[in-house]
Amino acid sequence: MRILFVKTSSLGDVLHQLPAVADVCRALPNAQIDWVVESPFDVLPAMHPQVSTVFPVAIRQWRRRFLTTQTWRDMRAFRVALRRQPYDAVIDTQGLLKSALICLQALGVRHGYDHASARESIASWCYDVKHSVSRQQHAVQRNRQLVAQALSLPQPRAASCDYGLQVNTPNPFTCNGPYAVLLSMSSRDEKLWPEADWVRLVQHLSSQGITSVLPWGNTREQARVERIVAAAGVGVVPALLTLPCVAALLADARYVIGVDTGLTHLGVALGRPSVGIYVSTDPAYTGLYGESVIANLGGPQAVPSAQAVFEILERHA
Repeated sequence: MRILFVKTSSLGDVLHQLPAVADVCRALPNAQIDWVVESPFDVLPAMHPQVSTVFPVAIRQWRRRFLTTQTWRDMRAFRVALRRQPYDAVIDTQGLLKSALICLQALGVRHGYDHASARESIASWCYDVKHSVSRQQHAVQRNRQLVAQALSLPQPRAASCDYGLQVNTPNPFTCNGPYAVLLSMSSRDEKLWPEADWVRLVQHLSSQGITSVLPWGNTREQARVERIVAAAGVGVVPALLTLPCVAALLADARYVIGVDTGLTHLGVALGRPSVGIYVSTDPAYTGLYGESVIANLGGPQAVPSAQAVFEILERHA
């Protein structure tokens, strides 16, 4: 059986699709699974040994340069590559118009959320088969239930959640003892945890013999983590890392502690004990999800204290 998943972005959303891959592999061990994903995140499905072909798209770039000849060439090349083989099922778990339009380019029966279930209801017009999936549950379970309905599989058990990633990139960080990866950055300022709390956390981990490593993705984030480490008097700010290198760094961490950002979900997907710190968003639907999650702390208008993080780590130690 040939199956095409369409889940293009963002990093956390792509990770939330991975347990559905494991569901398919258990029920249909001979299935061929391909995946359409936004190019910055194409390394993630490629890290799953059961994903055969990854089709990268550059929707964000195409939108910015829509009228250029190169964009139309790139879109045409993507369509040709996608249509080289038909699929038994094309499943859009994104539920957005952009992902539904990608579904229309593929050959096969197109499955997606119905009008009431899709994140953008107009997307449901593009599917051959529409499925009702409650929005009052975590995104991982929504993805899994949609895939189960589309392929007539048993409904997944929430207690079992296998992301299935394999890291083949060497760890860029060497440390004589245990270390924790602290993910203090977010694309949205309202998701940031106060720098003073990060300072206290770095110092607390140091007192427990754990080195704090604070990666970054742009110059603004670099300045932030450098301020935190300078104020704490301990901690490590690494060089700019690629996504595969970040995955390798996370895979060996004693703890992963981060705000509402995709890399914190990557820590969970790699099976590391993880704490999510939520400042402005509700973790009920998109919080850390998996067997390695220690806790999701906070929420809208409920900023967790550094002490709350210390206590949850101490109970886990």
